[in-house]
Amino acid sequence: MKGRRAAIAALLAALSPAMASAADSVARALVQPAPAYDWTVTLGAEGRFEPLFQGSSQNRLRPYPIFAVYRYGTPEPFRGPRDGFGIGLIEGSNFQIGPVGQFTWWRREHMEPSALRGLGDVPWAGEVGLFAEYWWVPWLRTRTEVRQGFGGHHGIIGDVFMDAIVPVGARWTLSGGPRLTLATAPAFGPYFGITAAQSAASGLPIFDAKGGIRSFGAGTQARYQWTPQWATHAFLEYERLSGDAAGSPLVTQRGSPDQLTIGFGATHAFDIKTPW
Repeated sequence: MKGRRAAIAALLAALSPAMASAADSVARALVQPAPAYDWTVTLGAEGRFEPLFQGSSQNRLRPYPIFAVYRYGTPEPFRGPRDGFGIGLIEGSNFQIGPVGQFTWWRREHMEPSALRGLGDVPWAGEVGLFAEYWWVPWLRTRTEVRQGFGGHHGIIGDVFMDAIVPVGARWTLSGGPRLTLATAPAFGPYFGITAAQSAASGLPIFDAKGGIRSFGAGTQARYQWTPQWATHAFLEYERLSGDAAGSPLVTQRGSPDQLTIGFGATHAFDIKTPW
């Protein structure tokens, strides 16, 4: 009996280190360390050779910022050329919803005196609202933005974009698809309407711009990923003004309904951790 007890004690003594090590491994597996970061931020700059003003037949190169935020550890979301500055706060496997912002450059009479003479200046406009995007399949995205304007206009703008996204090799991504923009009358007026005072000063007939479809068109983009952090891109966007935007005397007599934008830019991504 004493020999059997001694053997059992010896066996338990031999197994104790292994059992302790196994328990420690299980504990480590159950208690995962907190992620080192919370968000990934993408910052960049873009140059756009775009219409001088909405409805213009002349183009000018302008700078634009690029800003995006997404959750750390998730794939970098696709960004189209006309996407606003958005943060996805409600997310699923194939959709996301969140706040979005956008802005429009000011329009000054001296920018193109032959076209804008007598129409006065329009200050820059900011727009804030919500976006929702849905991925039908891994390569096809629809994005909708609804934004309320302030500053240069106080109307509501609605954008609908669809993009097919095609990776080409390990670094290239090609994308493109149709576009549609709608707007309310307060968003049309400052850019396409002609008041009685403006008519007297410019020689253009009075025009009361109503809301509706502002434009439709298509765009395409090519993106190259140099490193996990750095990327460059170039794009081409075409819009055809529609409705009262196309019918404005500013467009029919001194501008063009065909709006073409060519852009190029670079972005850098980095990770951050919030203090809370």
